[in-house]
Amino acid sequence: MSSSNTSKKVSAVGLAMGIAETIPGVSGGTIAFIFRIYQELLSTIKAINPTTIGLLLRGHFSDFFKAVNGKFLISLLVGMASGIVIGVFGISYLLDNYPLLLWSFFFGLVLASAIYLSKDVNWNTARIALLVLGGIVAYAITLISPTNGSDNLVIIMLSGILAISALMLPGLSGSFILLLLGMYSTVIGAVKGFLSNPGLGHNLYVLVAFGIGCLLGLFSFARVLSYTFKRHFHSTMALMIGILIGSLNKIWPWRIPDQIMDKSNGIVYAWSETHEIAKENLKIITEQNLLPSGFSSFSSPQIFQCVLSFLVGMMLIFMLSSNGKTKNS
Repeated sequence: MSSSNTSKKVSAVGLAMGIAETIPGVSGGTIAFIFRIYQELLSTIKAINPTTIGLLLRGHFSDFFKAVNGKFLISLLVGMASGIVIGVFGISYLLDNYPLLLWSFFFGLVLASAIYLSKDVNWNTARIALLVLGGIVAYAITLISPTNGSDNLVIIMLSGILAISALMLPGLSGSFILLLLGMYSTVIGAVKGFLSNPGLGHNLYVLVAFGIGCLLGLFSFARVLSYTFKRHFHSTMALMIGILIGSLNKIWPWRIPDQIMDKSNGIVYAWSETHEIAKENLKIITEQNLLPSGFSSFSSPQIFQCVLSFLVGMMLIFMLSSNGKTKNS
């Protein structure tokens, strides 16, 4: 398999994917889909199978590297690692100080992407129905209230399967799915506990079960998506675009918290009950979207700045797509 993308482009997209994964409600899969490396990513994951792993174990490193599209994979992973580091510091700062402008930018980015990608689809009644279905499903997911978690290792493994599968879908965040399942505090708590006190024990068992689930979900779901793109490209694209549009509800700029979680114990509270919880332990679970006029009673809606940021996000996509067409021609 040969990469159809330059290493610099893949690294840049990986950088954006890494940053996206640090932003609540934004998925790395969305970025891969927007910048058209999504199908190659699926094919690369699909290529990691018992046959190619056998090449690695027998010491045929060059053959393994070529078979799994190694140049693409390494460029992407290096970019993602850099993006996560930048995102943890830079995006956290923007979320704390300029949340409305940041969400407006991403809203414009995703909306413009949905419009641009829709040009690839030969639309008919069935595909319009899939577009609507994808939108309804994604929108409904953003409204679901979280459930209580479990320490059962089988359930933890199933959570890993669902979280990694959601991570691969544009518009859905793996961490958001863990929150809905009530497993976020269980998994994050196990990570923190293991790093603080490495060794055999419950935390390690949780991480192993979750990791197995992630691997199972990654390789099986990648094959499903790769198959649907190959055999039913236009229908799959229509569904994905619908998911992108439905997920816009999660990144609407003007919103206030509704439910929050105390990360120290995993308990969910109403926003009005958060006054006794340390700020560093707060994680927003669900939010209430408002019109700018309704938001003004809580804070300045910054309408002009948000519209400008929204337009910058839209223009960025159309400029990149125009540049891509010029290079292709």
